[in-house]
Amino acid sequence: MISIKSSREIELMRIAGEIVGKTHNYLKSYIKAGITTKKLDELAYNFIISQGATPSFKNYNGFPASICTSINEEVVHGIPDNRKLKDGDIISIDIGACYKGYHGDSAWSYPVGRISSDKEYLLKHTERALFVGLDQIKEGTKIGDIGYAISNYAENHNLGVVKELVGHGVGNHLHEEPDVPNYGFKHVGPTLKAGMVIAVEPMLNFGTANVYLLDDDWTVITADGEPSAHFEHTVVVTKDGYEILTKR
Repeated sequence: MISIKSSREIELMRIAGEIVGKTHNYLKSYIKAGITTKKLDELAYNFIISQGATPSFKNYNGFPASICTSINEEVVHGIPDNRKLKDGDIISIDIGACYKGYHGDSAWSYPVGRISSDKEYLLKHTERALFVGLDQIKEGTKIGDIGYAISNYAENHNLGVVKELVGHGVGNHLHEEPDVPNYGFKHVGPTLKAGMVIAVEPMLNFGTANVYLLDDDWTVITADGEPSAHFEHTVVVTKDGYEILTKR
């Protein structure tokens, strides 16, 4: 069932989202060649705890870390480890924070040093696809309108749209109804109502849309080894638009 959040719940999620945004801003200065993804995870954990929250992802369905760190061809759910970032990499960092039982969730993709023009193109247009999708949101919009706008933008820019992974509702559970696909048809799917909270998160690939799961049962990578980017915001639906809860 899709829930409508109360003003109290939205305020708690606004705080959770603010902590997520602050964590992204805090980590940004550390994203450079030579740092390990495990160190980024430690920094994120300590910062989230210092803000009076807990990492939403830690032990979620057995996930072993506080953040997801997905490098280059890794689409999502990369597990932090002792790998060092290299100049020319791109990295998606997905962060969740739980504050008094309510979650904020946001992913962002970052360049490491100087990156190729292809990776610059991918980051630019995946971020833009997120806001193209968000711009569809207001009371009365159908979920399909969001996915249609994202996929139409992506395909017009020759980027592959990952279909196996979707956005989702957010609340006192990290993943709630409804699913928010990054593809679809206009005027189909559940109707958005003021007070709904959803995470919109396009995952676009520079090459094929096809992906597969690694043996760690978490990390999803592109089938052709081309890079992937991931941008996500948690938003609350309003009468005439939306409010970003995970502002950066």
